[in-house]
Amino acid sequence: PVSGCIACYQCFKNKDSRCAVEKDIINDCLAKMIAADGILLGSPTYFADVSAGMKALIERCGMVSRANGDLFKRKAGAGVVAVRRAGAYQVFNSLNAFFLIGQMIVVGSSYWNIGIGREPGEVANDEEGMKTMRDLGRNMAWLLEKIKAE
Repeated sequence: PVSGCIACYQCFKNKDSRCAVEKDIINDCLAKMIAADGILLGSPTYFADVSAGMKALIERCGMVSRANGDLFKRKAGAGVVAVRRAGAYQVFNSLNAFFLIGQMIVVGSSYWNIGIGREPGEVANDEEGMKTMRDLGRNMAWLLEKIKAE
């Protein structure tokens, strides 16, 4: 399990592109996000928002990025949401806020990046959701090629 940012501001003092809290996977995630051209984040909908683990990742990676000169600036980003019934738009907004605050380029699709289902694998029955994800994948690939060419 991961915990949220404790606002110790060590990342602003250390400026080593790492979170000072070393007890979990956040620094591994950070390293992969820094190395990546694009970032895709996904979350289930829990009480009309992102999961606690995703919120912790957003808080801590966002703070470290800001402390080190906006590490994700101009990277492509997209959020995807799994939902059973309602609350998905707030999750989508929370993920997009992370990208936008980090000066990232948010990749869109043919509809909101939401898949509906309750049980594992059930989202595959959401035809519109699956089409949206395929379109998102194509748009992300297209943008990454453009960014790489620059």
